[in-house]
Amino acid sequence: MKKVDVLLVGAGVMSATLGQLLLLLDPTLRIMMVERLSRVASESSHALNNAGTGHAGYCELNYTPQTDGSVDIGRALAINSAYEISLQFWSYLVENGMLPEPQKFINPICHQSFVWGEQNVEFLKKRFEALHAHHLFAEMEYSEDHEVLRQWMPLVMEGRDLHQRVAATQVKHGTDVDFGVLTRNLVKAMGRFESFELLLSHSVSGMKQHSDASWHVRIMDNHTKQIKTVSAGFVFLGAGGGALPLLQKSGIPESSGYGGFPVSGQWLICKNPDVVNRHRSKVYGKAPMGAPPMSVPHLDARLIDSKPALLFGPFASITTKFLKEGSVLDLFSSLKSDNLKPMLSVARDNMDLTRYLITEAFRSHKERVASLKEFYADAREEDWELASAGQRVQIIKGCNVKGGRLEFGTEIVSAHDGTLAALLGASPGASVSVKAMLAVIERCFDSRMQESGWNEKLMKIIPSFGVSLDENPELLRMVRERNLSTLGLT
Repeated sequence: MKKVDVLLVGAGVMSATLGQLLLLLDPTLRIMMVERLSRVASESSHALNNAGTGHAGYCELNYTPQTDGSVDIGRALAINSAYEISLQFWSYLVENGMLPEPQKFINPICHQSFVWGEQNVEFLKKRFEALHAHHLFAEMEYSEDHEVLRQWMPLVMEGRDLHQRVAATQVKHGTDVDFGVLTRNLVKAMGRFESFELLLSHSVSGMKQHSDASWHVRIMDNHTKQIKTVSAGFVFLGAGGGALPLLQKSGIPESSGYGGFPVSGQWLICKNPDVVNRHRSKVYGKAPMGAPPMSVPHLDARLIDSKPALLFGPFASITTKFLKEGSVLDLFSSLKSDNLKPMLSVARDNMDLTRYLITEAFRSHKERVASLKEFYADAREEDWELASAGQRVQIIKGCNVKGGRLEFGTEIVSAHDGTLAALLGASPGASVSVKAMLAVIERCFDSRMQESGWNEKLMKIIPSFGVSLDENPELLRMVRERNLSTLGLT
């Protein structure tokens, strides 16, 4: 039986980030990565399956909910700080030749929010005032002037009623990230270590913990159907929507009660280069009432495999698959005695969301283009075609009040002995992968953090490690200056 120190299940950005961090901390660790598809980063981390926005709270209005007339900026501050950690890690890898020239995977682009109508304008103004007062968002700009906005976002203002009240904010050092390219390069860098092994087209069919605390994991070759067992000291389930079924296979008590609510999405993609080349920003609006967070509409300039693209959406849809290349039985297979009550409670309490998703699924091309025209009034139907986006599985967990609740975010579930961890949930996902994987290391390798000097090593890799950037303006200035310069984001 083959023995490894760490088994990474799923070859997406989360597993790749964790693996790279661990190898930097201890190059002797024997790490195996298992991916059921034939290529790295083919599911949630693939460019078309991911928003491509370096989520920093600059433009995403769902990160700043309005309550009792005021705007809560707490989540935006947390996400912005977390994204700066990702930028520090990528900067370190670029400086040390472990990632290619940054423009291959990350590029500067304005992050803009745009709204219309009296109520929405007042909300955006309050949001700007609250965020701009904080050093993390000091560079944010605001305007209601049509002429100014025509310079910021010409395509959005084209054909717009001059008397319509509109408002926008922008941050110029926003980012566009191809997480597929980033992930493949992280895995490529890991391949330089002799202690790393990658198994593509292999699936985990079962796992069981033994008396010595190690995990015996059954891995099947998808082509030959041969099964082998690997003994792992630590298992990380970073398989996107597939993480929940794998967590259930583990049988750890901490997995009890967790369920998943799958949501799929679609993009409108522009095929007219004359239009594509006239839009150079990410413009986010407000989500329709009842829409899940992943459905925040945005007109999005992207670089996908180094080629310019223009996307609008995503349009949410209902599904029973947990992965884009999954099975329609995924949702039903995930129903267990311990999560049945939370799942049924969420189904009962979220009928409006279910109706919204069903309605979205049956929208015509003309209706989707009509939504696009709220952003880009002169859009022509023939310039846009529909393409599938990724699958996301939102977290369902037990609740003493309602029996179960639906959560929009990410969560790490780990065994009490630190031998297994899984990442569940969705947005902001890939953008905060470094902070999330640092949390896994701190939780599951706590003894080595002190005894092996991992704390000191992490401070060299990530200068703000252990320090709150939202409470330290001077450190933020130094960190951000280095990140923008190293990654070519100025």
